Amino acid sequence: MIFQNIFSAFIQWIFDNFIPLIITILTIIIGFIIYFIIKKQIRRLEKKGKLSTSTARNLIKIIKYLIILIVFSAIFFQFAESLGLITALFSLVGGTIVGFAAMSTLGNAIAGFIIMISRPFSVGDRILYNNKIVDIIDIKLVFTIMVDLDGIKISVPNQKLISSEIIDLGKKEIIRRNVTVTPGFDEERLKVEETLIGATKRVSEILEEPPPYVWINTFQNYAVEYKLFYFINDIMNLPKIESDVHKAVLDACKESEIDIRTPILLHQIND
Repeated sequence: MIFQNIFSAFIQWIFDNFIPLIITILTIIIGFIIYFIIKKQIRRLEKKGKLSTSTARNLIKIIKYLIILIVFSAIFFQFAESLGLITALFSLVGGTIVGFAAMSTLGNAIAGFIIMISRPFSVGDRILYNNKIVDIIDIKLVFTIMVDLDGIKISVPNQKLISSEIIDLGKKEIIRRNVTVTPGFDEERLKVEETLIGATKRVSEILEEPPPYVWINTFQNYAVEYKLFYFINDIMNLPKIESDVHKAVLDACKESEIDIRTPILLHQIND
């Protein structure tokens, strides 16, 4: 008897809400159709090379979540009146919980969308982030996935990533690096420049073409700032190469009796 009453009440509810149910079904069908049409167009742009694989995948996710949100909103408005207080309470409590939970996620999603559009870097690029050299292996809607030179995978929230300073080393085979020294004004300029250029010949990974060169960057109170520029193509071993260059510069300066200690400190000690 109880099941019969429940069944009768269910049938009566269907009759009372026949039009909203039809609208709900049509809304779901239309949502699926729109989703697949947009997905097909995005895939077509991807095949033509106008969108990267990562960007296309994330755009499809955004479209899917947006359509789901629209469909659920339409369903909610269709049945809000018939469900009355229960729907209102569920919406209030659920909306509050979801709102707080989604605040950070939404911020990361927006940041991810900005990264996909502005493209400060792309999948396969090598970047300098948070004083680490990492390779971008995937750009998701909420996180960007990286792997460092030790093979450790790192997931960074896009909102944090977009507010940080990033140096994109790109996919180039050749990159330029530099090292700075600050000898005093009493050191002969040509001697310093020749010594720095000579130091690069001690590091086999430094390319002969383009050739290394030295700039005077600025004049300090008690020193001249020299910057040695050099080029490499072995990006995977960048930290080791930079360390070797610093060692070579230090040894070459000592052999040439060029003092690269902080002159201002020596001046204060002597005084």
